Order: sequence, then C-alpha cells, then structure tokens
Amino acid sequence: MTSRLQSARQTDSIFRTEDLNIYYGNFLAVRDLSIDIAKNSITAFIGPSGCGKSTVLRCFNRLNDLIKSFHIEGKIYYHDQDLYASEVDPVEVRRQVGMVFQKPNPFPKSIYDNIAFGPRLLGYKGDMDELVEQSLKQAALWDDVKDKLKAFGTDLSGGQQQRLCIARAVAVQPDVILMDEPCSALDPISTLKVEDLLQELKEKYTILIVTHNMQQASRASDYTAFFNVEANSKGQRTGYVVEYERTEAIFQSPKQQATQEYVSGRFG
Repeated sequence: MTSRLQSARQTDSIFRTEDLNIYYGNFLAVRDLSIDIAKNSITAFIGPSGCGKSTVLRCFNRLNDLIKSFHIEGKIYYHDQDLYASEVDPVEVRRQVGMVFQKPNPFPKSIYDNIAFGPRLLGYKGDMDELVEQSLKQAALWDDVKDKLKAFGTDLSGGQQQRLCIARAVAVQPDVILMDEPCSALDPISTLKVEDLLQELKEKYTILIVTHNMQQASRASDYTAFFNVEANSKGQRTGYVVEYERTEAIFQSPKQQATQEYVSGRFG
C-alpha cells in the first residue's frame, strides 16, 4: 500500500467517472455522471447556476473532502486508479491536480515568493531562480515582472494577479490544472490573454475550466460538457450532464434541444 498516487499510464483519458453521484449529507448535488476527460486538452463545463459544475470540478482534486457532509457514490479514476481509494493521499492528489480560483488570490508575499512557496513546501532541490523564471514564462508574465520580483503579488493588476496564480500552480509541476471561473473578475483584454495562455499550457497540462461565458467556452475549449439542473418535489436542485461532446459539436450541432437553447442564450 502506498500513500502516493501510482505512476501515470499513458492513456487517452486522464480522468474517468463512472455512475458518479455527489452528495452533501442526504442531498444529491449531481447525479449519474459518466464522462472521460482527454489528456492535453481543455474541457469546459458550462450550464446554469446551481447545476454542480464547480462541485464536479472540485471532486477531481478532492477539495470537496474538506466539507464534512460530502460523499460520493460511483467512481472517479485518475490514470485508471481509483481517486478515492483509501490508500490515496488527498494532499498528493492536490499536488498533481492544481487549482486556479475565480478571484485571483496571490499570497501577501513577493512575486518571487508566491512562485517559490509550493516548491519549497515540497522540498524542491533544483535551481529556484530558474524554476520561478520558467513558471512565470509559462504564465506569460515574465516580461511584465522580471524587474520587480521583490514587489508584492497583490500590487499587480487583476489580470496579472490571475496569471501569477497560474504560474504558482504550474511551479509545482502538476499533471492537471483545474480553473473555476478564472476570468470572471477580469476585463476583456485580460480574459483574452488568459485564453491565449491556456492554448499554450495544454501542450504540457490537461485543463478543466468552469465558465459561464459561452464565447469563452467556444473559443478556448476542445470539449464541452453542458450541465443542467432539475428540482425534486422538495425544491432541491440536482445537476446532471445533458450533453458532452467536442466543443464545435456542442455549439454548432448539439443533439439535445436543451443544449441548443442554452448555448443560443434562450435559457439559463
């Protein structure tokens, strides 16, 4: 038995869910989720508020474990290993599956220390200066900050702060990057910079992104899952996937009427 995730096998799918039901106590938040997430791709989760997009996203790095009432039925596989098996260490999961949140959240430290924090915590033995530079370059931020690495990350603009958070995520050399509405607080120019950055990052990483922005999903992603929500007799709302396909199919020739209505702006 080992507390670390086993070595990745080279398969087309990096995550696979089978008949996944997500609960908070007795409340069924998301039902019957069976999807594969392709490696080195960008997968977008779209759908109306309350349909469980962020809940599903946080299952992939076990961040929901921090909520006492959370539990799942069914399976989530990461490189064909049960992500929720008893021997799997959630902390190791979160090292390999990084997270970028809706609101930029740089640490109240220098730009350099924001990037170096995670690698130091993990006992990184290489050249830290080189790692910081490489991470900032991957986040398309190096040219903006190379002469002010001692300045606080919180002094950067909103778009720069979010790219700093992306650089911080890649510094620990993850396998996957999860992004929960990463551009919702950004202006259109900063949003496009982040979207351009995603296209470069997917060469090395698998990216999952939750977004309410239909244009962003259609521009930036390779695959799109459309979630919808249904209410029971008690008014409890449960999310489910209506359609999951390559992005051009979802936006140009969806199979389900609900998908067509959502992506065309007729509901949601």
